Amino acid sequence: MPSSYISPISMDALSSLCNQLDENNQIQVSDYKKYHVKRGLRNEDNTGVMAGLTRICSVEGYFILDGERVPKEGKLSYRGYDINDIVNSTIEDDRFGFEEVVWILLFGTLPTANQLESLHEVLAECRALPDEFVEDIIMKQASKDIMNKMSRCIMALYSYDENPDDTSIPNVLRQSLQLIAQMPTIMNSAYQVKRRAFDDKTMFLHPIKKEQTTAEYILNQLRADKKFTREEAKLLDICLMLHADHGGGNNSTFSTRVLTSSGTDTYSAITAGLGSLKGPKHGGANLRVARQMREIMENVSDPTDAAQFRDYLVKVMKKEAGDGTGLVYGMGHAVYTKSDPRALILKENARKFAYEKGFEKEFKTLENIELLTPEVFAEVRGIEKAMCANVDLYSGLVYKVLGIPEDLYTPLFATARIAGWCAHRLEELTSAGKIMRPAYKSVSKPTEFIRIADR
Repeated sequence: MPSSYISPISMDALSSLCNQLDENNQIQVSDYKKYHVKRGLRNEDNTGVMAGLTRICSVEGYFILDGERVPKEGKLSYRGYDINDIVNSTIEDDRFGFEEVVWILLFGTLPTANQLESLHEVLAECRALPDEFVEDIIMKQASKDIMNKMSRCIMALYSYDENPDDTSIPNVLRQSLQLIAQMPTIMNSAYQVKRRAFDDKTMFLHPIKKEQTTAEYILNQLRADKKFTREEAKLLDICLMLHADHGGGNNSTFSTRVLTSSGTDTYSAITAGLGSLKGPKHGGANLRVARQMREIMENVSDPTDAAQFRDYLVKVMKKEAGDGTGLVYGMGHAVYTKSDPRALILKENARKFAYEKGFEKEFKTLENIELLTPEVFAEVRGIEKAMCANVDLYSGLVYKVLGIPEDLYTPLFATARIAGWCAHRLEELTSAGKIMRPAYKSVSKPTEFIRIADR
C-alpha cells in the first residue's frame, strides 16, 4: 500500500483559519434575490439559463406555455436522431451501437457500414497506452478513487503527445479519438492497481483484443477469466450509448466547454469534465441509488410490498431514515418531468437479466421507488409535481447484474461520456470563438486599509 502524506498543518490551526474564513465568506440569500442573480445558472422556474447553442444533443422534458412550464414525455436526441431509434436499431439488428453513437456525436451523420468499420479499427488501434505508462504513471502512484486516477492519467498523457497544445480541428480530433479509445484501458488499469494496493486482491491485466467492441473490451478486461456472454456485452453497450451525451448544459460538459473556450489543451479540458463528473451531485448518483436500495432491503421486511415500502419512504422524506437528506435517489431530473427515456430503455432491457440472475427482489424494489415516490412526495411535502425515475435508478442495478464493482460505476459513466465531451469541445472550437466569462457582482463594502503596525 502506498505511504500516506501527513500534512504539516495541525487541525487546531485549520480550525482557527476556518473560523476566520467563515466570517468573511457568507453571502446572504436575500442578496441573490436583490441583485437578480440566478444561482446555479437556474431561472426562477428551475429551467437552465441559456448559455449557448449546440447541434450535438437535445434534451426535452417540458414546454413553456404562457410563461408556465408544462410537463411532457422526455426525449433525448443525438444530432436529431431519437435515442430510442438508435438503441432499437442495434437490438433489432443484433449488433453493438456505442461506436455508432461516437460517430454520430463527433461527425453529425449516420455512418455507412464502411465508415463504422473504419472507426472500429481506429479505436482498436488506439486502445493501448504508451509504453511503460501503466508501470510509471498508474502502478507507482495507486489511488483509492478511480476517477481521481483517471484524471491524473489524462493529464499525464499530455507529456506523451508530440503536439499537445495544437487546437486545430485535425489535431483535436486525433486526440479525441485516442482518448475515447484509451478510457476503458485507463479505467481498468487504475482499478486493477487499486485492488492490489488497497484491497489486497490479485491484479490482472489482459492483452487487448482488437476485434472486440468497446463493451466487449470492458468486460474482457474486468473479468479474471475473460468470459462473458454476448447478451451481457450488449446490455453494457446500451448503458454506454445512453450515457454518451446529455446536452451542453450538464455540469461536466459545460465545464469542458468553459475550459475549451479559454484555448487550453484537450487534456486539460477533458480532465475538467472528469473532475466535474466525480462530484456526488453529478456522476455519483447511481452509487447513492445502490446504497439506498441496500438500506431499504435491510430495513423493510418485504420491499416488494407496497404498503411497507410506502411507510419507509415517508420516513426517508421526513429525514427519519436514509442518509438524513430527505432525498430519494434515482427520482426526479432537472429537465425530464413525465419520463426519462434513458430510464425507460434501461428498465426494459434490464428486467430479463435481473430476473434470470436472481435480482428479482432488487428490481421490484426499484419499481416500488419509481411507483410510490411521487405520491409520497406530494403527501409529505404538500407539492404536486411531475416526477419520474431518472437513468440512475436502474443503471446501478444493471452494473450489479453484470458483476461490475461499485468502484467503477462513475468511471464507466465517464468512459461513455467522454464521447460527448470531445464532440462538444470540437463544436466549441469550431463555432463559439469567445472565452466564457460570466459576471459576478461584488457585495463587499469599501473598507479602510490599516497599516500592519496598527492592526
